[in-house]
Amino acid sequence: MQTSQTILLKKRPIGKPSLEDFEFTHTEIPTLKEGEVLLKSLYLSVDPYLRGRMSNAPSYIAPFEVGQALESGIVAEVLESKAAGLGAGDYVFGALAWKEVQVKDAHKLTKVDPKIAPLSAYLGVLGLTGLTAYLGMMEIGKPKKGETLLVSGAAGAVGSIVGQIGKILGMHVVGIAGSDEKLALMQSKFGFDAGINYKSTENMREAIAKACPTGVDVYFDNVGGEISEAVLFNINKFSRTINCGAISVYNNTEAPKSISVQSFLVKKSSLMQGFVVFDYADKHAAAIQQLAAWMKEGKLTYTETIREGFDQVPQAFLDLFEGLNQGKMVVKL
Repeated sequence: MQTSQTILLKKRPIGKPSLEDFEFTHTEIPTLKEGEVLLKSLYLSVDPYLRGRMSNAPSYIAPFEVGQALESGIVAEVLESKAAGLGAGDYVFGALAWKEVQVKDAHKLTKVDPKIAPLSAYLGVLGLTGLTAYLGMMEIGKPKKGETLLVSGAAGAVGSIVGQIGKILGMHVVGIAGSDEKLALMQSKFGFDAGINYKSTENMREAIAKACPTGVDVYFDNVGGEISEAVLFNINKFSRTINCGAISVYNNTEAPKSISVQSFLVKKSSLMQGFVVFDYADKHAAAIQQLAAWMKEGKLTYTETIREGFDQVPQAFLDLFEGLNQGKMVVKL
């Protein structure tokens, strides 16, 4: 019997997750059936939204089961195939279990081409990360040339792409991040016009007002919490807030005491809308084509934080909540 090293959800975390919430084990690799492929995982994506799936609470996607393998976006190599259109040596992307080797239905996978971009990019700029940035901006943000775009979590996977899209479309782009090193990266590599280090800033309302002197037209919110509350005091008439994530409150064990947003939205005739990338599944193919075109033209770039080794997957996930990533966090297996 062949087995694969696997990472299970050992128990549901209370508050901030820890290494004790994960368990390494070996699971059986089933016999390949018609329409299936045998895969070797190469690059694994860890993402903040996985924290929500570790809790047994209703959401837009089913929670992980205790005692079962976790899953996320993975780029894998086909080792053996009983499916038309895929053969040994091909590369695919899909929502896969945290296993080194596994069997998967071929129709749940997308073939990817390493000649177009490095394989890890299909977990980031040409994957769900890039799609989230592009579709959130275009479908909700409705960006216009000359407007001011403010991005929180701006040095992260989604935020760094959002800022670049803003610049491509002629916007004034300001990013919020947690270190001077990240601010420097945002401006030197991603072209942001200005940045705010929230960890060294005492008054975020004033800092945002200074960095966005004409106010905020589009706010791409990756963090929630107090930072996003400070943005409300700086939004313009008809502004659009894109609620993509709320990493600052994912580990809270009590309901946050937040400012009521209604008065701000009414006074400014402002839109605030949450979304998940799967809401726009019919637009994914066109979005990837546009992102790939911008990359080819040299208008769009990306950065990655790559950890190495299957044993590093849980720690890489935990490090997201400490802000230890620049751009997309990926584990090379």
